[in-house]
Amino acid sequence: LASFSTAEATVVLRENGKTREKTLTMGTLNPQVKAVEYAVRGPIVTKAGDIERGLQQGQKHPFTEVIKANIGDSHAMGQKPITFLRQVVALCSFPELLDSSSFPEDAKQRARRILQGCGGQSLGSYSASQGVDCIRQDVAVYIEQRDKGVPADWDNIYLTTGASDGIVSILKMLVSGQGRSRSGVMIPIPQYPLYSAAISEMEAVQINYYLDEDNCWALDINELHRAYQAAKEHCHPRVICIINPGNPTGQVQSKKCIEEVLHFAYEENLFVMSDEVYQDNVYSPDCQFHSFKKVLYEMGPEYFNTVELASFHSTSKGYSGECGFRGGYMEVLNLDLEVKAQLVKLLSIRLCPPVSGQAAMDVIVNPPLPHEPSYLQFHKEKSAVLGALAEKAQMTEQILNTVPGIKCNPVQGAMYAFPRIFIPPRAVEAAMSLGMSPDMMYCLRLLEETGICLVPGSGFGQREGTYHFRMTILPTTEKLKVLLEKLRDFHIKFLKEYAPLEEPKRSEDDTQEALKQFR
Repeated sequence: LASFSTAEATVVLRENGKTREKTLTMGTLNPQVKAVEYAVRGPIVTKAGDIERGLQQGQKHPFTEVIKANIGDSHAMGQKPITFLRQVVALCSFPELLDSSSFPEDAKQRARRILQGCGGQSLGSYSASQGVDCIRQDVAVYIEQRDKGVPADWDNIYLTTGASDGIVSILKMLVSGQGRSRSGVMIPIPQYPLYSAAISEMEAVQINYYLDEDNCWALDINELHRAYQAAKEHCHPRVICIINPGNPTGQVQSKKCIEEVLHFAYEENLFVMSDEVYQDNVYSPDCQFHSFKKVLYEMGPEYFNTVELASFHSTSKGYSGECGFRGGYMEVLNLDLEVKAQLVKLLSIRLCPPVSGQAAMDVIVNPPLPHEPSYLQFHKEKSAVLGALAEKAQMTEQILNTVPGIKCNPVQGAMYAFPRIFIPPRAVEAAMSLGMSPDMMYCLRLLEETGICLVPGSGFGQREGTYHFRMTILPTTEKLKVLLEKLRDFHIKFLKEYAPLEEPKRSEDDTQEALKQFR
């Protein structure tokens, strides 16, 4: 028995002296997995983690901390949880607290309702594959109120493991065919890398349509037509994806733009996927969030009753920033009834989304009302988060635009800036000689010299010959100021190294003047 024991396992040589070969190698690995790239957690972030561990172990760097502005992880950047949300989830997780006087009655009412919808009145039980019924009903009420009375049927609501789970599930339903009949998926460029990664994994065809950087990243209907017609030569375009407000671009699409997209989808028989996870994150006073569903309804029954539309929301963004709960929902309209049964079957494979995340989602769609005891604190906390983000969005745009060689569009919404950076030809050549994209070299140098972790624009897609980076606006105001000042100094130094730069001092003066507005 000892010779077969794994407790003290040793490598046993075969007769020919070779060890047993591994079943799973890079040669046998699914090629679609190798094709997947996800820049938000890519090599720059891995390097940042290595540097951070080195700092903790006493290694010397030209900085004392790594500032991670690579991902929209609000709480990791210091944002405080919304009290009411945590109270409800705590009560659901430990119902004995329902007898405590430390919790307000409106939080207890919501927790009791959620628990009554759970098997055994426990958050630890599986829910139905579509999610807890009463939470789906609350989501439908929320959507109806958000869209000023546009009807919402809770049978069209599916709770998900964050928005990502719903997006991938719908794409799985849409991808089919071979060769020129293979499904084509239209995605914005720049895009959130979830889309390109999922398309690669499923062997679908990625159809890029470029947002108009010179027009604040607006969506141009003529560009949609160009991309669609070009793609028809080698695939079957079946779906168009829109991110509004935009990630990584931070734009908020106008109602007219949304109407044009929906008319385009109607004419070309495309399934519409509307990623609306940043619907609460609108900062520009000239902008307003319009849901694709509401606009579709206002276009009339011919559109509203025929265009297939899936829209997505999440606990991870907005004002709550509860990324770790992995809560989300999707509303799917005009799905064929037989296909709808297939969607439920597909969702049943993962049993159900995290029930704690479902409870968190319920609080977001069913917050305290003005007459309830928790309302004042909830409203104060929500307003503070969104107010701070609006201020940081303005500060980021203004300060970046004082730096020679950086141009940043207004951050109208979401949580990111996606500025265009000038990289001199000599720097481009240097990057190519290292076998990396120029903006990757730029971001790697920035990390190594300043401790600032950003994501190169090449990870999101960009027009050829242009370079960008994505940064979040989530760090605290003071830390964001430090980040922007360090970034300015680095960029000027980088330009001096690879190209002559006149009067860099003016940039510093302008930056300091911009900073004064936010002190």
